[in-house]
Amino acid sequence: MKIRVALVSLLLAVSGCTTLGGNGPGVSVVSPPAANPPAGGKVATTIISAMAGGLVGGSIGNGLSDTEKRSALEAEYKALEYTTSGQKVAWKGDQASHYGEVVPAQPYRVGSQDCRQYTQTVFTGGAGVTARGTACRNGDGSWTPLT
Repeated sequence: MKIRVALVSLLLAVSGCTTLGGNGPGVSVVSPPAANPPAGGKVATTIISAMAGGLVGGSIGNGLSDTEKRSALEAEYKALEYTTSGQKVAWKGDQASHYGEVVPAQPYRVGSQDCRQYTQTVFTGGAGVTARGTACRNGDGSWTPLT
């Protein structure tokens, strides 16, 4: 996992990205969309599929059911697409002891693509494990995590 985080950090550094407002060539800080999340709490299967497992698809998702992983992925999508920087999107699992939260950072633009860093914390039996990642938005509205 540390290698993955280091690789993402390296990719961001090489691409000239920043979330601190430094507007270098091709980089700008953007606001999240003003749209509201889908009614009923369900995100389209194609959008979730494009996330390729998200952060919860890694080791932090061990021990979660498929339904719980989907709930966690839906929370990742909602955080990336609709949530203000620093605000939590919570999700609950099938078991009361399985739950989590996703927190997005400030969105930024690389060329014509919107990107965000975010964290996913998964609690199983009270112990929390956090993973960090970056995802960029595709033209169809889906988000692709950088690996």
